[in-house]
Amino acid sequence: MNNSALLTDLYQLTMMAGYYENNLNETATFELFVRNYPKNRNYLIFAGLEQILDYILNLKFTEDELKYLRNHPVFKDVKDDFFNYLKDFKFTGDIWAMPEGTIFFPNEPVMRITAPIVQAQLLETYILSMFNFQTMIATKASRVTTASQGRQIIEFGSRRAHGPEAGVLAARASCIGGCIGSSNVYAGHKFGIPIYGTMAHSWIMAFDNEEEAFEKYHKLYPDNTILLVDTYNTIEGIKKATRISPKIKGIRLDSGDFYNLSIEARKILDDAGMQNTIIVASGDLNEYKIKDLIEREAPIDVFGVGTELVISADAPSLGGLYKLVEIEKDSKVIPKAKFSQNKNTYPGKKQVWRFLDKNKLIKDVIANEEESYPQQNAIPLLSLIVKEGKLLFALPDINQIKQHCLNNLSILDKQSLDLKNPTCTKVEISENLENKHNQIKDNLCNT
Repeated sequence: MNNSALLTDLYQLTMMAGYYENNLNETATFELFVRNYPKNRNYLIFAGLEQILDYILNLKFTEDELKYLRNHPVFKDVKDDFFNYLKDFKFTGDIWAMPEGTIFFPNEPVMRITAPIVQAQLLETYILSMFNFQTMIATKASRVTTASQGRQIIEFGSRRAHGPEAGVLAARASCIGGCIGSSNVYAGHKFGIPIYGTMAHSWIMAFDNEEEAFEKYHKLYPDNTILLVDTYNTIEGIKKATRISPKIKGIRLDSGDFYNLSIEARKILDDAGMQNTIIVASGDLNEYKIKDLIEREAPIDVFGVGTELVISADAPSLGGLYKLVEIEKDSKVIPKAKFSQNKNTYPGKKQVWRFLDKNKLIKDVIANEEESYPQQNAIPLLSLIVKEGKLLFALPDINQIKQHCLNNLSILDKQSLDLKNPTCTKVEISENLENKHNQIKDNLCNT
């Protein structure tokens, strides 16, 4: 992925220059969180941490980038010292975060960054961009895979993603959310994601007839033949597939009435002694359609989900926030909070405590960093992963992140995973944190 230091908004750099020019380089703490659920969501899955850390820990300005900034008119009155500082830029702060793949809820900080404010400010745009996108896709993928009730889901959406890089990241996030793999070859190469593919209608149309196209493909890929059967006439295509070989791996339905076609396909295949030949369905699928097909007992083994998944079509954006919560000045810790209408924030460094009973989630509590809940079967969700600019341990691979996500989903009760009438997990603010919030509000708003 491109990790240019210029992958940011201009105002991050103008604020950095302002901090530097005014010798304002106190240690600041920012927290990453979501204020509200997107449409149709009652939980979220934290994704994108690996890319965020890679960006932060390798962030530097090239000579070409510095030349561009020096020549930008907005910086015409900024002294050379600032650009010399950027030339040697290196993140030296601490990062706390939930493990990637963790389920979280509104107002819970998933990441906390403590660093000189001139450093911490620069990170906002990249962090939010990566977090918002991958979290939205991972969450959508979890809904799709939950709806499939154990039947396999493959992410098929690279061609419908908002650009090639988005396609790669969507493949990664989809795998975290439960997909068995992706059609995206680069994602397979970079992240070790299993990749899958069949054939396009153009392959069928390139030959004089459908059966010849099937034969040629099977000859080249005898162990991985999944034949696309709906180019001309789906039922006839299925019948032709049975004549290619009794050992073909599967057929793919890409249009039409998936329920009735899959029933007819299963019968044709079984009558031909091809009980082990799988049926794959793809084409404008989402969690609701998949749930309906499974509830009606459609004999579909694998679903390929594209557009609806890689753009999270029903909820395509996430309102992630990166807010200042604390400043250390002259050895004094000063909690910070906003009190804007409908946009208030809670002050100070925070921890999220998760309360479980018999491996089921009861509630989360957002508390001051120093609070703890001994004897209450609660676990803290944020841990220190970067100290003084150095990663403390190797990050998990994609399979470990996926398993962590699946483990997290298992602590939600059945009603929390319902697509139509889900329950929302209880999230509380600790009494101490609420008191701190109110005290600061009284001090600021009454002066």
